[in-house]
Amino acid sequence: MNEAETLMAFASLSNATRLRILRELVAAGPDGLLAGELAKAVGASPSRASFHFANMSKAGLISSFQSAREITYRADDDAIGAMINFFMNDCCAGNSTIRACCVDRKGG
Repeated sequence: MNEAETLMAFASLSNATRLRILRELVAAGPDGLLAGELAKAVGASPSRASFHFANMSKAGLISSFQSAREITYRADDDAIGAMINFFMNDCCAGNSTIRACCVDRKGG
């Protein structure tokens, strides 16, 4: 992920509803969630949720697929990892305190 893509991804997540959407989709795993279920889970109307889904799709954080009349969304784990990796390595590589937050402190 380059700087422009990272900025777009972080900008997308600077909205509370979109951050909740990402949490729900990451928790749902690779099967994702139907658009209506996801909208309900984050407390958004279907039209408002659609706006957020489009923003997050454009930022590369989520993807969708359609089956009949149902649209399922899922988190793009690779893109989320690339966003975090770019931020940690480009912006914070020299700061051991910041990088320490990402170390598994349980040793596992």
